[in-house]
This record gives sequence, structure tokens and C-alpha cells, in this order.
Amino acid sequence: MAEGRISTRKAEHIALCETDKVAFRGKTNLLDQVELVHDALPEIALDEVDLSTEYAGKTLRAPLVIAAMTGGTAQAEGINRDLAAMAEVYGIGFGFGSQRPLLQEGITQGYEVRDVAPTALVLGNIGIVQAQDASTSELARMLDRCGGDALVVHLNPAMEVIQPGGDLDFRGGLRTLERLVRELDRPVIVKETGCGLSRSVGVRVREVGVRIVDTSGAGGTSWVGVETLRARGEQRSLGEAFWDWGIPTAASVVQLDGLDLAICATGGVSDGLMAAKAIALGARCAGVARPLLQARSQGGLEGLEVAIRQILAELRMAHLLAGARSPAELQTRPVLVGPGLARWIPRGSELRERALL
Repeated sequence: MAEGRISTRKAEHIALCETDKVAFRGKTNLLDQVELVHDALPEIALDEVDLSTEYAGKTLRAPLVIAAMTGGTAQAEGINRDLAAMAEVYGIGFGFGSQRPLLQEGITQGYEVRDVAPTALVLGNIGIVQAQDASTSELARMLDRCGGDALVVHLNPAMEVIQPGGDLDFRGGLRTLERLVRELDRPVIVKETGCGLSRSVGVRVREVGVRIVDTSGAGGTSWVGVETLRARGEQRSLGEAFWDWGIPTAASVVQLDGLDLAICATGGVSDGLMAAKAIALGARCAGVARPLLQARSQGGLEGLEVAIRQILAELRMAHLLAGARSPAELQTRPVLVGPGLARWIPRGSELRERALL
């Protein structure tokens, strides 16, 4: 019975995320408040741009991750295998959606991709509440079963409160992260689920040893919205009130500036120029989710590959036109920041010194 409920929920998530019904309604990710400064004399050849970067212990050929979306249902099988295969082809990262079905019910659908992605960065994924209830050895076995290089622990209180039958008690999360950093034999990545990470959260997870985070900020898919569309009665009304809740992606990136965290910027990133802007603000890489799910839904594997190639071409061109040979160089170039984002930059931040406010 539990297995059927989990698979049904995952299938409903896929169906909703293949549409635009679950987007944020009035809030952007604030990357529209960022402009890279054009360099008309870059002294760089396009093929000299080296997009490679290190994230979660592996070198990516480009600073891009196919961000967490799905798993645990029959529909996820083909989706995740196609996404992982493209990650392998282009040397980028791939993340599973929540692996609660694998951990708790032994459901493997959508979680077996290593035969099509033998060398790609593959990220496991579990909720903080489920991580607290599981032993470190159980989580290690889960990663072994899916071939995960690192464990993403997602924080999603807003989504869970709206989700029918969702978790309501979020005590003990920091202790759980501290245990996993200490005991797990793979990197631990702290990720939000559409509501962003604040500086306070960044400081707290850094203090317990976390070194890698994923913003998953507001402005893309509203997972509160996803669960609102699945909810009924008073729960649905509550979800409507909090549909646009969260810290925009760009704001989350700048909030984490100076904390010595490797940041993946996800949340409404839909093209290579947005990804480049996030990197210029300080992210190590960017994650793209729903646009790639939609590209596959509309055009199959070929449509997915075209979308990924387009994002990578845009990333490369943005580096060239900003006069940067690498993502690290891009983070030294001037960047224009609008007032809506500038107010999120912490006082004393290095970015505040470089940004044109």
C-alpha cells in the first residue's frame, strides 16, 4: 500500500512538472537583476574558453548539473536514464529526485543509471527527516545501489507542510547533517527544494562540516505549488497563500558569499546566460531541472540533447563576451546588480566590492 502511494505521488509530480502550472506566480529568481559587462576586446578565441569545474569531488566539463526531478515510479525510469545518459555524453552532473522510495520501500524504478552513465557525477538524494530516521550505513547502501557519488540532503519544510501526509516535525536536522558529514564516506550536499538557502542556514551547515550546497531558490518550480495542486480543502488554501514563498535563487547565491561553500545555483535557471550570471555571482555551477524535463517531454531524447547543447553554447558565449576564459575568471569580472538583488548582498561581502550597484 505504501509503495503504491509513493509511486502515485511521484507520477503526479512528473505530470505537473511537465507543465508550467507549477511555476512561481509573481516572484522571479532575480537573475534578471544581474547583467554581465560586455568586453568588446576579449582577446580570447571561443574554443579557448575552458568551462570545466570541480563539484562534489568530480571534474565537470561544464559547470552544469541536471538537477533533481524524479524517481521511484515507472515513468521515472526512462526519464532518468535519458537524463543520466546526456550527463555522461556532455560531462555534466545528474541528480536523482528523492530516493525515499528506494530507501524505505526498495523501489528501484528510476534509480539505476550507471550502465548509461558510468563516469558522470551522480547525486543521490534524501529528505532531512528521512535521513534522520535512517542509519548512516543504510544511506550508504542506498548510494551503493544507485551508484551515487555524493548524497544530497534536501530541506523542504514548506513543501512538506502542504503535502498531503507530509512531515511536520523538522527538529534534529542539524545534528543529522553533522552525523552524516562525520560518518558517510561520500560528500554531503545540503539542498533546498524551491525556497532557497539563507546566510544563517549557510553559516549553520558550515559549522557542522558541510562544504557543498544547492540553493534551489525561488523563481522556478514552486514545490509548494506542486503540492498545493495535489492538496484539498484547508491544506490547498494554505498552499495558495505560500505558493511564492522563498528566497530567490540569485539572492540565495549572494547570501552565501564568503562562507567558503561550493554552491550550485538552481531554481528557475533555464538557459546558459542565466547559468553564467549565477556563476558570476559566486556559484560553482548551475542546475537546470524543469526546462529539461519539458524538452524531453516535447521532443524526446533528441529534444533533450538539443536543449543541453543550447545551454552549453550560451554558457560558453557568455564567458567569451565577458572576457573570461573560465568560470573562475568570470567571478573576477565586473557584474551589474539591480536594486532588488543588491539589498540581499551581505555587508562586507567581496561581491559588494566587485559589483556595480
